[in-house]
Amino acid sequence: MSKTYIILPDQHAHSDHHNDRAIWAGQLIKEIKPDVVVNMGDCIDLPSLSSYDKGKRSFHGRSYKSDLDAHLDFQDKLWSPTKRAKKKLPRRIVLEGNHEHRIERALDLSPELTGTLGFKDFLFDEYYDDVIRYEGGTPGVFELDQILFAHYFITGVSGKPISSEHPAYAHLIKNGCSSIAAHTHLFDYTTRTNIQGKTMNSIVAGCYQDYINDWSGNIGRLWRSGITVLRNVEAGDFDVQFISIGALKKEYGN
Repeated sequence: MSKTYIILPDQHAHSDHHNDRAIWAGQLIKEIKPDVVVNMGDCIDLPSLSSYDKGKRSFHGRSYKSDLDAHLDFQDKLWSPTKRAKKKLPRRIVLEGNHEHRIERALDLSPELTGTLGFKDFLFDEYYDDVIRYEGGTPGVFELDQILFAHYFITGVSGKPISSEHPAYAHLIKNGCSSIAAHTHLFDYTTRTNIQGKTMNSIVAGCYQDYINDWSGNIGRLWRSGITVLRNVEAGDFDVQFISIGALKKEYGN
């Protein structure tokens, strides 16, 4: 039987920005009633643990507790519409992104913090059925319905993210099967049918932010924010619908 999926890309919950977009996504989930929701990771921005910014003026005033509160508020708002309506929850999968992985890097650099903070603080087990952790120093890969999911896919032994002018196509060629990633905040989609008649699809899913991070500069203008709905998912094939964050706000915002 075919399924419906919702793909929720990088949300970057941040204490300086509201989480109204979580409510809009939650209303969409309640309305569509998908079989599966895949949260692609980078749910939390976690600037307080950014090793890149430490020591800079911009680092002043950052708080781990504020970061965590913003993340938990986002997750509460995301799932509360379905829970309040007493509807059946979909299968919920979350991938650890590089921003969540900052907590492991922080513990590596300051092992004395062990026990005072940790991955468990994100409470993913309370919100999701499957939590896909990093495998060593790279994002974990999860397969369902002949589709591979990862926060990003790697180029090879270097462990670096695949980067290309056409990243979705690069993922399809590298992996040889239907693949979905996020991470870059760009949206890209490609589809191919092989000589055996099997259709393979690849998506780079954009992001789900209604703000642009201070660090991004002009890069932020390239981002595509929204949610991807996959319908008739079966054996790696599916129909694709991208819903922009602007359309979601128009539909569900007050």
